[in-house]
Amino acid sequence: QVQLVDSGGGLVQFGEHLRLSCVASGNIVSLRAMGWFRQAPGRQRELVATITKGGVANYADSVEGRFTISRDAAQNAAYLQMNSLTIEDTAVYSCYADVGAEMIQRFWGQGTQVTVSP
Repeated sequence: QVQLVDSGGGLVQFGEHLRLSCVASGNIVSLRAMGWFRQAPGRQRELVATITKGGVANYADSVEGRFTISRDAAQNAAYLQMNSLTIEDTAVYSCYADVGAEMIQRFWGQGTQVTVSP
């Protein structure tokens, strides 16, 4: 089994920043892509950012240029630097990790709340 712990959420004001962390542990055979989804009340779940094993990042249009995803292979961790936060960024952010050599499984963190106030 693989456990993911995502953290770093909180309450910030408009325009401020936060850094989310996602650390994987357990039976990690091959850690592939990692990333974050977010979901706000009444809205569809949105893929925010992903990063491949090789470090290629992709972002939702809504966060492009403001968010930066990175990873530390030695720590089995990924990070999401979120700058210039807006009220629309308020959501529960959940990290995921794709693990496996032949059969790939997706594991999830418990989610962390990000709240941006006016």
